[in-house]
This record gives sequence, C-alpha cells and structure tokens, in this order.
Amino acid sequence: MKKYKKWLAAGLTMVSAVALAACSNSDNSEVKSGYKPSVKMDSFYNNTAKSSSTYNNGTLKVAEYNSSPFAGITTPSLITNNEDNDVYSPGLVNLFKTDDDNRVVKGGLANLNLDKSSKTATITLNKNAKWSNGMPVTAKDVEYAYEVIAAPDTTSQQYSDDWKSINGMEAFHTGKAKSISGITMPKGEKGNVVKIQYNKFAPALKFGGNSFIWDSVEPYEYEKDVPISKLGSSSQVRKNPIFAGPYKLSKQVTGESTSWVPNKYYFGKKAQIKHVTIQVVNENNFYSSLKDKQFDFAVSGGLSTEYPKVKQLSDYTTVGTMGTGFSYIGFNLGHMNAKTQTNIMDKNAKMSNLNLRKAMMYALDIGALRKKFNNGLAWQPNSLISPYYKNYYNAKSPRYTLDIDKANKLLDDAGYKKQGKWRAQPNGKPLTINYGTMTGTPASEAQDNYYLQQWRKIGLNVNYTSGRPMDMNKLYAILQKPKQNEADVFSGAFSTNTEPTPTGLFGVGASFNMGHFATDKNTELLNNMNNSKSWNDSYRAKQFKDWQTYMQNQAAYVPTSMSLSWTPVNKRVKGYDARPTDTEFWSNLSLTKSDPE
Repeated sequence: MKKYKKWLAAGLTMVSAVALAACSNSDNSEVKSGYKPSVKMDSFYNNTAKSSSTYNNGTLKVAEYNSSPFAGITTPSLITNNEDNDVYSPGLVNLFKTDDDNRVVKGGLANLNLDKSSKTATITLNKNAKWSNGMPVTAKDVEYAYEVIAAPDTTSQQYSDDWKSINGMEAFHTGKAKSISGITMPKGEKGNVVKIQYNKFAPALKFGGNSFIWDSVEPYEYEKDVPISKLGSSSQVRKNPIFAGPYKLSKQVTGESTSWVPNKYYFGKKAQIKHVTIQVVNENNFYSSLKDKQFDFAVSGGLSTEYPKVKQLSDYTTVGTMGTGFSYIGFNLGHMNAKTQTNIMDKNAKMSNLNLRKAMMYALDIGALRKKFNNGLAWQPNSLISPYYKNYYNAKSPRYTLDIDKANKLLDDAGYKKQGKWRAQPNGKPLTINYGTMTGTPASEAQDNYYLQQWRKIGLNVNYTSGRPMDMNKLYAILQKPKQNEADVFSGAFSTNTEPTPTGLFGVGASFNMGHFATDKNTELLNNMNNSKSWNDSYRAKQFKDWQTYMQNQAAYVPTSMSLSWTPVNKRVKGYDARPTDTEFWSNLSLTKSDPE
C-alpha cells in the first residue's frame, strides 16, 4: 500500500555546488557532497537478556513524532497518510508473507499461486484467519477490498492504472459494471479461495507490496451496511474498528493515541507483550522524551537533526536500514478529470513551463542541506527510486544542484522577464507562485524559508500558501482535490511499496499523482516495467532506469531527500527488526525489564 509520510528537515546556511550532472563521483566525494549517507546501523536489535512473563505483562511505550494529530482512518484501503498507518500498525497484517528478497512465499494470512499461462492469481486464505471480534476472514473480505478501492464514489486514493490489468476492474471503477468480473470466489463468499483473472500479467506479482494485487483485507460482514462513499467516516472505521493482525484496539483518543492488547484470534505468531500504547508527540520533544525514558522506540522513525544527541543516550541503541521512501518538491501541472479518473496536464498551468521548474530546482543547494544538517543519515537523491532496490536504482541519473546563473538563464530564455523586482509571465502578466508546505520543527521551517529566499533571489515572487506552513491534514486536503490553485509548488513525501513499481504514485490514473503529471512517455515507461517483455530482468531494470532519468529531466516531481529508516530503541526491548521483510514485527517484540531503562 502506498502512503504519505511527513519528512522532517533541518536548519541551514548554504555553500555553493556544481550544476546538474550525472553521479560520477567517488563514494567519499558523494558523501561529502551530501549525495550518500555516511552513517551505518545494525538493522536488528535483540537484547540478550531473558524476558519474563512479568515484564511482558507490562506496556510497550511507542512514540509517533508528528506536529499534527493523526486522521483516524484504520483500514489500509482508505489510509492516505503514514501517521494513520503507524498508529494502527499493531492491528494491521499483510495478506502475504515474503522472504528476504521480498518474494511472496507460503505461510501468510493467505498463500498465492500464480499461473502465467492463464494469467490467473489464486489466493487461498489460512483457514485459521480471523478478525479480532472472532469472525472468520473470508473470500469476500479479500474481494471487498477491491470494491472499496475502485468504487466510483470511494474516498480511497489507492486506485491506479495498474488495477486496469484485472478484468472488469476499470468497468467497475467507471460505473459501467456493478461488480468486478475478473475476481471470483470459487468456494463462495464465505469460502477461503479467490481467483483474479488478469489481462496483463505482471512480474511485479511475484513480490510483496506490488500494485497489481491488494496486500490486505476488508471486513465485509462488519462494514457491508455502510455505503462505500461513507465508509471513511463510519464508526466501523473511525470508532470501533476490527483488525486481523496480532493486536486488537483496546482504546483510542482520536488524533492523540492508540492502545492495544493481543488479538487472541490472530492466525500467526502470538503477540508477547500484553499492552502497547502509541502516543503522538511533537517533534520538538523528540530528544527530551527519550532522555526522560518515556518511550521504547518511535514507530514514526528518528529525526536526523537529533541524531548526535540521541546516539549518546546509553540506554538506547539506534537501529535502521536503507529507507524506500522520499521527500520531494512537486509542481501543480493540471487537474484530475473526475469523470474519467485520469490526470490531465494543462498547457496553460502556471508551472507548465519546464524551464521555470528547472530554474527553481537549480536555485537550491539541496545537497548542502542534507550534508550539513542531516548528520549523515539523509542525502540528496538523484532519483525517485531508492538505492534499496539494487536491481532497479539508476545511479547515473542526474540531480539538480545549485547554479544561480543557469537558473537565471533558463528563466530569461523562457521569457520570464523582470518587471522591477519580480519576473513576469512570458505574456507579461504578473507572476506570483504559491508554495504549500507542512508545519514541523523550527529546522524544517528554516528549510522552507530558505526555499523562498532562493527562489526570490532569481526574481520569482514565491509566497507560502495561506501565508505560512500549514497543518499536514489541511495541506493534503488541498492537494487531494481534483483541481486546485492554492499550491503551485509543494513539498511532500511518499512512503513507498516494497515492490518499486511507481504507477500508483505517478501514473495517469493515480490519485496520489497530486501534481497531475501525465505524458505519453511517462505512461509508456511505466507500462513497460510490467509488460510481457519485463519478465526478462535486464529489460525490466532498463525500463526503471530510463524512467528515473526521464522524471529527473521533466522536473515535475524532484526528490529532495532520502534517508535511513531508523529509530532509537530502548535496550529493554528484544526482537526489534527494521527490515521491511519482517512480516511478524509486532509479534516478535518482547521486554526484558518492567520500564524503559
């Protein structure tokens, strides 16, 4: 599943850098330029002390560091930000189990059988799979998730072009059919088998978290009386949700905290800790709350600005791995046609000129930001695909680095002439650009102020949308509108799938494509990643790498940070695993002492 995730920046003073160029420096040179991380961490922590039932009868205390309350959406098909995913994660479970290479293997909530010749995927649920209220997980719970995602009036943002590869999915999505013809339940709705018939069979199906098969379930019997259009505001989702994961929700204060106890009906490894609390904490209290031993770890991850102090805490160890998500600067280039559910670029959009977008990126020294203020944990990417995906990442894609002269020339050549202090549009009309960004730490606010400073330096009159950084939920409410003119350029972040196909984020039909970038070339490259030729690994890798370079050159979404996915972990915790392939994360945790050390 794809989610938004807020990324926390740092303060600033700038140094100069070179122009856009392919990555050809040595590793040491790239570290010094802020293009690679310099910190190394263990991805697993296992306190060797023996845990006891007494300690596990206590409470695991987990922090969600964020400046905004979580929205309170509990079901993966409707979740649109990572904060909700974080605070409800003890109850969530993936449909499939994966190995260390992220390939789907047997032993999960369901097993998966792929038949390439017939283009069919067969999902067989574990017969012991149950919801936290004791109801069995059924075939209809698998199928219903697709209905929630694709219904014409759904509030889900998970639909993308890749879903069209399922027979009948697009007809259902556009209201031309009342059911999804390609999804059948051979043993009935209350059985445990689901068959999905594809018109395009993608190699991504072999991996967990792909965008061609949904990796979760939806409790149909519990939700069936609620119209899909109102599901996101229903008590079944907001107030009294049920879960199929290792924990069940015992209490929540919406926007502030969730509390959990073991789900006795969970099919998999039983949860060892009897109580879990997840509390939203302002990022400004990150270090102080850990110093006071208030929390065992941060489900939201660590703040790189605080790393030098945190690593000195003797009762915590830092655990992390290469992250797959990224933060970015995006440009509003059009709108989504609500009827056809496709993104359309508007040639008259304020940010449609490629020279303008490139100039704004050449005005920034992102590498210096990462090097100076992220303490070796984050870096300026050259791609929208993380190096975590070794077979698909393109180390040779170009990146934007500070070149004020080039930025000015691009604007001059495109006809953005100065009329006094500010540049005007090529048609001579005044140009005012609105920048949408989230509230955060003083450091992240300083970064946003730097962006405005640099853009104004090249003659662009750029101001904050609404006059200042805004609450995360308010910003995304703007960006998720089919058409908006409040944010011409915006900062955001994506936490991504464990399978890297990016169609769900940047495809012509993707709701998450909030800048509405849609070109024939983009569609061609995205489709090529999972066409019939892409079963050849070399061909598939080339399509990914060509797409990365294309996107960098188009400057519709420009990555500004990737980082290690890390957190401080209190030394009383046993079994903490940062690797994305740990499918029993919450069940593997135990405690060796009664309180954080």
